[in-house]
Amino acid sequence: MNEDKALITIGKTAEILGVHPRTLRNYEEAGLISPSRKGAWRYYTLRDLQWIECLRKIIHEQGVSINAVKKLLTFTPCWNITDCPFERRKHCSAFFSNSLVPKKISRIAPPLERQDDMAAS
Repeated sequence: MNEDKALITIGKTAEILGVHPRTLRNYEEAGLISPSRKGAWRYYTLRDLQWIECLRKIIHEQGVSINAVKKLLTFTPCWNITDCPFERRKHCSAFFSNSLVPKKISRIAPPLERQDDMAAS
């Protein structure tokens, strides 16, 4: 079965994961998940379910807030936050997806005047 094919409704996803549908909406509002939508209906893939399970581990087992997870993901991939063993990562869509890898952080050079002042010191 294709893991990227959207086929599970929010109600069924919540039931499978043992969470309330509101939890999934909260994750979506925070930008942590992006289910496919058709009209008012949300559809989740098997990969989405794997990622949500990972989020639940970070939030509920490790006690990291949703906002902190969101911030952490801008700096490091999820497997660094959850301390995922490599054996588990080999089967994880997040590990092979570039959408969950942080964007390159570019260092801003100091203004030219400051560089000249520092050279004169």
